[in-house]
Amino acid sequence: MTAELAAYPRRDVGADDGRTFWNWARNDTLGPLGAVSAPADEDELRRLVTSGAGRVRLLGSRMSAGRMLKLAADGERLIDTSGLRGLLGSGAEHATFAGGTTLQEVYSVLTAMGRMLPSSPGVIASQTLAGALATGTHGQGLRQSSIGDAVLSVRMVLADGSVAEFDRADPAFPAVQLGLGLLGAVSAVTLRTVPNRIYTCVKGAVAAGGLETELVRWNRENELAKAWWFPDEDLVHVWTAQEATDGEVREYREGGGTLVERAQTSDAMNRTVDNALAAMRSDTRIEDANGKPYRTVNRFKDFSDVTGDVYQVFCRGIATPQINVEIGVPLHRAGEVIGLLKAWHARTRPHMHYPIILRCTGPSTAWLSPSAGQETVYFGFVVYYAEDGTLSPGGMDFLRAVEEVLAEEGGRPHWGKYFEAPLYDWAALYPRWDDFRRVRDTLDPGHRFANAFTDRLLD
Repeated sequence: MTAELAAYPRRDVGADDGRTFWNWARNDTLGPLGAVSAPADEDELRRLVTSGAGRVRLLGSRMSAGRMLKLAADGERLIDTSGLRGLLGSGAEHATFAGGTTLQEVYSVLTAMGRMLPSSPGVIASQTLAGALATGTHGQGLRQSSIGDAVLSVRMVLADGSVAEFDRADPAFPAVQLGLGLLGAVSAVTLRTVPNRIYTCVKGAVAAGGLETELVRWNRENELAKAWWFPDEDLVHVWTAQEATDGEVREYREGGGTLVERAQTSDAMNRTVDNALAAMRSDTRIEDANGKPYRTVNRFKDFSDVTGDVYQVFCRGIATPQINVEIGVPLHRAGEVIGLLKAWHARTRPHMHYPIILRCTGPSTAWLSPSAGQETVYFGFVVYYAEDGTLSPGGMDFLRAVEEVLAEEGGRPHWGKYFEAPLYDWAALYPRWDDFRRVRDTLDPGHRFANAFTDRLLD
């Protein structure tokens, strides 16, 4: 193992002391509670950004790894932007939201307007819009990319308190699309919208023997696709979605616009799910049979095809404290990398209690997106916390080892999830890395929005 690699953080399950501010998963402290300010509007945000001499960190739902958010020295402050929320304006093909608006609110407002984003949603909708842009949140489907690629313009409070707007004509826009929270405090985002569409999602269970080629085919032939690969069982659970037929849309409308689940179900995943649940119970020791980690995999039992809008079909994540590692690899290498993972799995027999999540996206125009300039397949790996806040040793070993495999293959990690920075040559991975640094130095020359982790990353 690489000497610099750190252990994954333990989760705190004790009583709240009323003084410490944690990230959402309570596996990292961000700073003292007294260091947190929550502006109610842009003017207050400007005052908070410029007051005091110390650095500031911008917070939304706090779902990222703590090291991306935490304070490092006395005098530094946390600015919680989640109070800046709501629809600010809309037009025929766009809508502007405050940066602290949750994705769920964005989706609900657009759905009520008969509109949707031209990007598939991430699975967790409690993220804020600004946070989703900062970390590159993405969904699935080669005909779209990250949420940042649906952005038309971004309004930000800069380090000197001035307000700037960046649109697609601005040379700095590809940096602003995914800025790691280092460029400024996002106060408003204008998103392109398209007419709302209804999809039918067909679900299946197939042997993993042909995954090297089938994954690409599913994504080429369908508007949206997602898969869960259970290597221990040599099985893949796959969802493919196309726009619904007129009859399916009529059935959906007649049902009041709620998700339609077909009466015919399949038990093809049941044994595999039971095996995964047994491993999960052994690792997490969570006694509640309906505990969130169990529900994330139990939903694959007795599955059926469904019809609904894109958010009803795909935005179905269950926010559960976990260590989540996700690495993007160029799609043209998908078959080769899947083959390497199969061989590695057969050789090492790693301990897993959750399947490998497979999602593909089209190219992104954001300089620091893992999908920058290329179709990408994302490999996602999850280990859930035990009841006492620990992680299974086997699960931790699996995550470290599999990340090393993908890093050696030129993988790009998801910024909002867990990754070991020493494994990556960032400038080699991202051709516009130095351009991003120059934009950061122009917009925030004193690095007021940085912290110790991002200092090491960029400097």
